[in-house]
Amino acid sequence: MAAADGYQVMLAGDGGDEIFGGNARYAKQKLFERYGALPESLRKKVIEPLAHLNALEGLPLVRKLQSYIRQANIQLPERLQSYNFVLRQPLEEIFSAEILAEADPTLPGNWLKEEYDRADSGHFINRMLHLDLKFTLADNDLRKVGGMTEAAGIEVRYPLLDDAILEFSGEVPPNWKVRGQELRWFWKKSLKGFLPDRIINKTKHGFGMPFGVWAREHAPLRERVEDRLADFAKRRVLTPAYVAQIRKEHMSGHATYFGTMVWVIMILEEWLRHEGSSVGAEASLAPMRRAPAHWIGWKWTFLVADVEGA
Repeated sequence: MAAADGYQVMLAGDGGDEIFGGNARYAKQKLFERYGALPESLRKKVIEPLAHLNALEGLPLVRKLQSYIRQANIQLPERLQSYNFVLRQPLEEIFSAEILAEADPTLPGNWLKEEYDRADSGHFINRMLHLDLKFTLADNDLRKVGGMTEAAGIEVRYPLLDDAILEFSGEVPPNWKVRGQELRWFWKKSLKGFLPDRIINKTKHGFGMPFGVWAREHAPLRERVEDRLADFAKRRVLTPAYVAQIRKEHMSGHATYFGTMVWVIMILEEWLRHEGSSVGAEASLAPMRRAPAHWIGWKWTFLVADVEGA
């Protein structure tokens, strides 16, 4: 639409969350890190034994405490993947034996840990920001924004990723980026009186498309999804039972939640078709094997993709 109206350049706001602490997961992880800061004797000898007393097992608050403790005891950055869709059940129930025989299931986690540990900061907030600069921003958001604007013939610029702003953000204390549970605290305070209050105080919200709902309720899309999932099941990447399970859960359960995995499978099948890959043949995965490993990570496309949807 911008191109049709004669615009040649657009400004994108990408990067602000990743340099000034604007993602909800940063505040959420602060809560878990507080548990790790407690004395080990208090955690292991008092809190955790109490949380697992048989007499208290059925209480809702106790179940929440158990979940909190379970997550808090996982170290960052692995904890960020606690709700990764693919990690919700054994991998052998998801992937075919052929794929598992070739794949290294530790690879995605090692990629995350390598970048997390490489950050030149000892604070977990800065380390998560560094992680998101690499994966969320460089490997995901900027590719989508840049690819689509280029397809429309529009030049895109990212003011918040200016070198000077990036360097300055590194000097801002992490506790100013996420103050308590308030995101982008320093950014909001510094722009008070410059930007309208309604912009500074507005509630953060996502803008994901409701693909899962569309794929269940819109007949033409539903038929296309069914065809693509049926074809992908023949490629021996996922087990046919898992593909059928995802489709069943998507149609009868939470359309948005399960629709995310339906989207991943469908788009991968569309891409393979575009690359000339026939269905069911040994060569069907050749395009994935030819692609640069750091770009598509073909052996673990589904693990590397953030199917949790931060």
